[in-house]
Amino acid sequence: MSLPYARNARGEVAVGGPQGVFDGRMPTAPGDLHVEARGIAPVPEDHRYGGPGRLFTVWFAPNLTMTGVFTGTVGIALGLDFSTALVAVVLGTLLGAVPTAYLGTWGSQTGAGQLPLARLAFGRAVVVPGALQWLSSIAWDALIGLFGGDALAQLCGWPFWLGVLVMMAAQGALGILGYEVIHRLQTVMTFALAAAFVALTVKLLSGAHTTPAATAHGADRVGAFVLTCTIALSLALSWAPYASDFSRYLPRTASRPRMFWYTLAGIGVSFVAVQALGLWGAAVFTDQTARGVDTLLGGGALGAFGLLAVALAALSSNAMNDYSGSLALQTMGVRLPRPAAAALAAVLGFPLVLWMHAADTTARFQNVLLFVGYWIPGFVAIVAVDWRARARARGGAPVDLAAESARRYPWWPALVAFAAAFAAAVPFMSTSLYVGPVAHALHGADTAYGVAFLAALLVYAPLRLRR
Repeated sequence: MSLPYARNARGEVAVGGPQGVFDGRMPTAPGDLHVEARGIAPVPEDHRYGGPGRLFTVWFAPNLTMTGVFTGTVGIALGLDFSTALVAVVLGTLLGAVPTAYLGTWGSQTGAGQLPLARLAFGRAVVVPGALQWLSSIAWDALIGLFGGDALAQLCGWPFWLGVLVMMAAQGALGILGYEVIHRLQTVMTFALAAAFVALTVKLLSGAHTTPAATAHGADRVGAFVLTCTIALSLALSWAPYASDFSRYLPRTASRPRMFWYTLAGIGVSFVAVQALGLWGAAVFTDQTARGVDTLLGGGALGAFGLLAVALAALSSNAMNDYSGSLALQTMGVRLPRPAAAALAAVLGFPLVLWMHAADTTARFQNVLLFVGYWIPGFVAIVAVDWRARARARGGAPVDLAAESARRYPWWPALVAFAAAFAAAVPFMSTSLYVGPVAHALHGADTAYGVAFLAALLVYAPLRLRR
C-alpha cells in the first residue's frame, strides 16, 4: 500500500489517510510531555524545535544496557583475549554507527521518520522493510527486556515473568507518550546510567580478576575476530532504520555535521564502553547477567542500585524500540494510531522474552541478534543511493518531500536489490542455527553484513541512476 505525501490546505506536507491516524498532536517545545499522537506525517517546519546536542543523549543512554555487556562477553567466549576482542568491538561499532549517524541527519531536512522516508526509494514495496523493521523492534524488545525484566524480578523478589510483564508495560507507556518524553528520559538516564556503569566498572577493576587467555589460534582466531566485529557492528547498525525518527522535530537550520558527530559519539562511546565491560567481566556475566551484577556489587544496597540501573537501562532503550516500531507499522499502511501501535509492540515482545529465557539463552540471544539485522545493510545502501541521486538532481536545493514523492519511480528496482542483498549474504552468515559454506570455510567469520551492503549497492545503483 502506498501512502503518498501531499500538501494540505495550509501548505504543509501531509500523508494521505484519515486525520488523527497518521497526523495528530505534536510536542511544541522541550519539556512538552503530553502524548504525541503524530504518526508518520512529516513534522511541519513551524513545529520544529531543539538543537543537535540532544542527539548525543538520545543515542547514548539507550545503549547502556546489559544487552551490550552480554554481547561483549561473546568475544571471550569465542576464544579471543581481551585486547584483540576490544579492537574487534571498536572497529565493528564504528562501522555500524557511521550509517546510523548519516541517516539521522535526514530528519531535520524532511521532518520525517526513517521508514516513512524509505518510501521514496521503495514505493509500495516499502511494506517489506517496514514489516522487517516492525518485527525487529519486537525482537529488540525481547533482547533487552530479557535482562531488564530479570533485574526487576530479582530486585523486587518477583518471579521472572512478572518482572518482564512490568517492564513491558512501563516501556509501552513511554512509547505511547512519544518523542519528547523519550528525549527527556534519555537526558536524565545519560547521567544516572553512566554513574551506575562507572560504579560497576570500578568494582570490577578493583577485584582480583583477570580475563582469560586466548584459546583460539591461527585461522580460528581470525574467524573469531571477524565474528566479534560483526556482532558489535550489528548492535550499532540496528539503530539505522530508527535514525531520523529521533531528529524529525529538529529545525531544518540545525547543523548537519553537528547532528552527525553527536549521534556518532553517542552510539560509539556507549556501545564500546558496555562491551568492553562485558569483555573484562566475561567470567562474571553469565546467562544470568542481572545476578552477575548483584553478585559483583556484593548485594545489599549497592547490588540493588545495580539491578535498578539494569532495569532502567532496558526501559529507556525499549521505549525507543516501541516508538519506532509504531512508525514502521504505519508505514506498512496499517491505520492504527501511533500510541496504540507502540503499545502493541510491547505486548508482542512479552512472549518472545519468555521463549528466549526458557532454554539456551546464549545461543538464542546471538541468533536473534544477528538475524534481526541481516536485512539492514541492503536497506541502508538502497535508501542512501536514492537520497544521493535526488540530492544531485536538485543541485543542492533543500529536499521537498511533496515534490520528491510526486516523482513516480518504479518500486521493483529497490525490491530486487533488497532481495539480492539478502540472498548474496546467506552463504556468509554464521550463527548457531546456520553456518553458510563461505563462513564455514572462513572458520566461522561472519561477513554477511558487508556482502549484503555491496550486493545492494551493485544491483541498485545502476538501476536507480539509469532513471
